[in-house]
Amino acid sequence: MMEKIKVGIITFSDGRPKVNADLLEINKRFQSELSKALQSTNEIEVVEAKEIVSKPSIAKSEGLRMKNAGVHLTIFNYAVWAFPHFSVISSKFAPGPFLLFGNVNPQYPGMVGMLAAAGALDQTGVIHKRVWGGIKDPKVLKQMLSFIRAAYAFNSLRGQRYGIIGGRPMGMYTAVPNVDLWNSIFGIDIDHIDQYDVVRLSAEVPESRAEAGLKWLESHVKKVHYDGKQLTPEKLKLQIKSYHAIQKIIKDNELDFAGIKAQPELTDNFATMDVAEAFMNDPYDWEGTHEPFVFATEADSDGALTMQIFKSLAKTPVLFADVRHYEEKDNFFDLCNSGEHATYFASKSFNPEENLKKVELYPEGFYFPAGGASVRHIAAPGHVTLARLTRKNGKYWMAILPAEFLDFGEKKNEEKAKATQIEWPHAFARLEVSADEFLSTYDSNHTHGVYGDWIDELVDFCKIAGIEYKVYKK
Repeated sequence: MMEKIKVGIITFSDGRPKVNADLLEINKRFQSELSKALQSTNEIEVVEAKEIVSKPSIAKSEGLRMKNAGVHLTIFNYAVWAFPHFSVISSKFAPGPFLLFGNVNPQYPGMVGMLAAAGALDQTGVIHKRVWGGIKDPKVLKQMLSFIRAAYAFNSLRGQRYGIIGGRPMGMYTAVPNVDLWNSIFGIDIDHIDQYDVVRLSAEVPESRAEAGLKWLESHVKKVHYDGKQLTPEKLKLQIKSYHAIQKIIKDNELDFAGIKAQPELTDNFATMDVAEAFMNDPYDWEGTHEPFVFATEADSDGALTMQIFKSLAKTPVLFADVRHYEEKDNFFDLCNSGEHATYFASKSFNPEENLKKVELYPEGFYFPAGGASVRHIAAPGHVTLARLTRKNGKYWMAILPAEFLDFGEKKNEEKAKATQIEWPHAFARLEVSADEFLSTYDSNHTHGVYGDWIDELVDFCKIAGIEYKVYKK
């Protein structure tokens, strides 16, 4: 569903013509091995340099080749001694950030070449990461992929458009973006859209389209808890129309990700946005499959930005949740928010039938008098990485939290959900650090995450972006 990462490879050599001629086949072999290893991951499309760099003119032309090919980042490859100024020249033209790779080739001073180039790039302020070893070593490949994914995530943000539907919700300072920082660090444009557009465009959605969505939901979810007041078929159809209205807003405004205020205007007077929030973030809806679209509740912009980074790295839906409650007995946090969790998390599947058989639509409670359905389920167990971008004294930093989503069994899951909000979705998360350490330093009421270990990628992202980070790990 999502594009491959396009990676350029430039291999550098000795600037003495005779020496370079003797090393030509060695350099080509190491470049070919690197290219094959990266392409075998099925994540990466490789653009190889046509010439081994042995002159300043070739350093420039191969850098321009990478730029013209539209690579997302460039690997500088070293298997022998290479004149360091070649790397500096290429860095002026090839897309960065740069990954400097030193191959295992002990008969030739390739490590010397990499270190000389790295020192020169550091002196000139060029962002890069150094990796050395054999490309066939899984640990080495993992290091490279971490940086490649992080660089892709960072560069893919540049030129994106984020839409805020509504404004600041309920006085949350941490939900409001800093336009200058978003532009200077990430290159993101921010647009503001009035919530009235949701109301206006919902009225234009054909009844037949809403009816089809209603039938699909009723036939696929575990249960719809109609109560004749807060949740009725008509109210659910209004939520479906709202979803399609938001899709049109996104298309018309050419948005790459978005957030919606909802509270209190829509949740008091129209309908809750839970259905829209869940299925925008999902990889499917009642009309088929689609790429997950990051859509944050409460117009939490730094939350949406964190989610967009996660989506680019993991290529899956991303969790959005309140840090609602800590249970000391079983040492877990209940991550619970009114319907924002994508239904993907119910079974960790891209198949809607697998997920929706564990999803229930509950009537909203007293917080939301306009009514509507909350999209309720328990997140599937598994190792996860949680994270959050936030600001301190005007500077960004990222909290990175390895964790485990827990499954206590159906009966105990229900008991623990009832302790907070039975009608809302839940993820029971056990962190690797104490609750005291987390609660005394974490700077938001929201958190976000995906399945798997993405710590290295997030750390690399922060280094590329030039922002601080803290890994909450024992």
